[in-house]
Amino acid sequence: MISIGIVGAGQFARHFAPLFALHPGVGDVYVTDVIPERATALVDECDLTGTFDDVDAMLASDVDAIAIFTQRWTHGPQAVAALEAGKHVYSTVPMAFTVDEVAAILDAVRRTGLVYMMGETSHYNPATVFARDKREQGAFGRVFYVEGDYVHDMDLGFYAAYQYSGGPEWKRTASFPPMKYPTHSVGGVLGALDAHAVSVSCVGIADDRDDGVFDREVSDFGNDFSNASALFEMSDGGAMRVNEFRRVGYPSHIRESRFRFFGTEGSFEQLAEVSVWQDKSGVDDVSADLECVPSMDADDPALRHIAPDLRPAFISGHAPVHDTGRLPDSYAVAPNGHDGSHQFLVDDFVTAVATGTLPPVNAWVAARYTVPGLVAHESALRGGERLPIPDFGDAPL
Repeated sequence: MISIGIVGAGQFARHFAPLFALHPGVGDVYVTDVIPERATALVDECDLTGTFDDVDAMLASDVDAIAIFTQRWTHGPQAVAALEAGKHVYSTVPMAFTVDEVAAILDAVRRTGLVYMMGETSHYNPATVFARDKREQGAFGRVFYVEGDYVHDMDLGFYAAYQYSGGPEWKRTASFPPMKYPTHSVGGVLGALDAHAVSVSCVGIADDRDDGVFDREVSDFGNDFSNASALFEMSDGGAMRVNEFRRVGYPSHIRESRFRFFGTEGSFEQLAEVSVWQDKSGVDDVSADLECVPSMDADDPALRHIAPDLRPAFISGHAPVHDTGRLPDSYAVAPNGHDGSHQFLVDDFVTAVATGTLPPVNAWVAARYTVPGLVAHESALRGGERLPIPDFGDAPL
């Protein structure tokens, strides 16, 4: 068994702590947070092993692996510090805030030989699983155009989330540039393809809400883009269009990531509540194949510490396209989330550490999910100038 140290005891960590604790390959689970009361509360709620005073104490301990659930611009340096301390790393998205930070993580992984995995939920999104299967079957023919959208409106949960994590000065960080958080859109597309992005032109759309969010004068990132749209050239000669929207009239509580794949022989498209497979003979509604069935009842005592209005996000279950037979029996009735992805994320990381193998979203894959958005933001700052995207190559065999 391996031991896990969770860094950051905020709202998202509460989704994953029970899954680490339930996994048969995990023994002790510890927590640390800059607000000690949150770490203690998470340990009590999920019956975990204990807390550490701070990250440095956790890295100096004999914990085998670190799971990073901190603010999104801190992931890169924290991942490198953990790898240098001899810890395997699970990191929430994005991988890093800059291309240089991505390069530093890859260098640390090469030097240490430790496991790094980015917890990108869209890699396991039912739509991505469906499209991946169709591509492997050859049903698309040549995939020449794809789209990925992360359409999560600020009014639908983000204000509360930033206020929880950012405290009184939350508006300074609520302006996080949309294309610096690209992996839910990019990863859901690239997770189904055998290609990566090589150049980009991006348009940033300045916000006009005038509420202090996405205000250059307030923003720690000097950012006033609330929406951004990017067109990428792909390594196989195709094209990918990605949207990252934070001000959008769309029911993101129903589906916050959606995808489209167009091939020479077949295509797949999603709306909020409908998904269709199409070829030259007609249209098949495949919505039922991609719909997750709740894994638990919302009134289950195991969810007592979760507010009733938040519980649906913890029990998304799985869709028919998911291979649930590979999951541990202890997950049969367990929390889940983000279109059935959370259980797969934890199992893939624990399995990779236990077996010394590369997880699906390893450091090289994570770089290809992250770097396109980082460069796209730079393109937007330059008025849509087409920029090359550095590629760090395939993962070693």
